[in-house]
Amino acid sequence: MQRIIDANFNRSSEGARVLEEISRFILEDESLSGSFKNIRHSINRISDEYYSENLRSRDSENDIGIDIKNPDSRQGIDTIFKANIKRLEESLRVLAEYTSMAEFEKMRYKVYTLEKVMYSKLLEKFSRLRLKDTKLYLVTNSDKFETEDAFLNAVASALQGGVDIVQLREKTRNAAEILELAKKVRLLCDEFNAVFIVNDRVDIAYLSGADGVHLGQDDIDPASARKILGDNAIIGVSTHAPEQAKKAVADGADYIGAGPVFTTPTKPGRASVGLEYIKWVSENIEIPAFAIGGIDLENAESVLETGIGRIAIVRAVMNAPDPKSAAECLKSKM
Repeated sequence: MQRIIDANFNRSSEGARVLEEISRFILEDESLSGSFKNIRHSINRISDEYYSENLRSRDSENDIGIDIKNPDSRQGIDTIFKANIKRLEESLRVLAEYTSMAEFEKMRYKVYTLEKVMYSKLLEKFSRLRLKDTKLYLVTNSDKFETEDAFLNAVASALQGGVDIVQLREKTRNAAEILELAKKVRLLCDEFNAVFIVNDRVDIAYLSGADGVHLGQDDIDPASARKILGDNAIIGVSTHAPEQAKKAVADGADYIGAGPVFTTPTKPGRASVGLEYIKWVSENIEIPAFAIGGIDLENAESVLETGIGRIAIVRAVMNAPDPKSAAECLKSKM
């Protein structure tokens, strides 16, 4: 029994420390950070009373749990938060059971309240935080598929291959159809922890629970879109020249699309901007920027050599015989 107590003292203290650091350095919230610090100190104070017993009982070398692989993967600040808040709650429950100390029960219920407050605060920053680690952006084209199932299967396959962001781009469907499709793509993105963006339609983005919207040069401005979608929304803007990129940043865009790099049938009548503009973006724009337009497995490296670091693709993945493999190949080049 003493080994259980020892292990859960360690787990609860470690979990509280991780949450304290997120509160301090990510949220910069003095109150939250102080709350987790107080909990950690309370745990360590009680642990000191068991210190000698815990050390005598400890047998890390022969602990069968060491070799049990953790099936979870930490893919972002949200998963780190969720893993550690649960670690803290669960270990406090174990300590309450095995020590019969009411103080652990009080701490556990305090943590339940802190969980709700902290997650709400993380949501205010979370979407934009996720952009930092995104590299491969998929823009969809459901009109090139015979059935909806074939389209959704292609999106799922691409997500399996490592796509970080999916933008639902629908130019021919009516609003009701787009909304229903958006809800389905939203679920796929949730399954693979990917960002979900809706092209142009702020209303569809709002109703489908998308992470944000992507706007063209003729759409409403980022500030107006944010009024509808909320401060946490990700707002992207298409740009084709330095002036447009600078304006998008000034207007509060969270990322830009830069292109079309090469001539592409998805942008009929739009002249390509070439690699020069992409290089300029990589050297002058600080927010995340995705090169887009006619990029495929053959020319992706030339685009990445500009220093852009992020690319958006359509046909090279969506219409590939195996979208998963195509996405994997593109991701490996990055």
